[in-house]
Amino acid sequence: MKHLQLTVLAIACLVATSFAQQKVNDKAVIKTPDASCDLCKARIEKYVSHQQGIISVVVDTKKRTTTVAWITDRTNIEEIKTDIANAGFDADDVTAEETAYMKLPRECKKIGAQTVAADSLKH
Repeated sequence: MKHLQLTVLAIACLVATSFAQQKVNDKAVIKTPDASCDLCKARIEKYVSHQQGIISVVVDTKKRTTTVAWITDRTNIEEIKTDIANAGFDADDVTAEETAYMKLPRECKKIGAQTVAADSLKH
């Protein structure tokens, strides 16, 4: 009988500790209006996924959004937006970091900027 009680107690302790160690995750959809091609998608996903606490990153080039899941005690939404901006892309209200933006391939730069540059070459 004591053996059964000890087994039940041990199982209860294991279950209790496994619940105590669960991490709290969060998920958000961030507007990335400049993410319009597969190069943009690959660049954002690679850069953000290497940051601490990131669980998943999915860029939708048609909707121009980035869906990110993360562990809340390791990072937050503002840090993720800053990471996207440091990769050279706008993220909601955070503007792309200028030197990173200048290093982007021509295909990944803003459409408006390409139009202005093309017009200035014609004149």
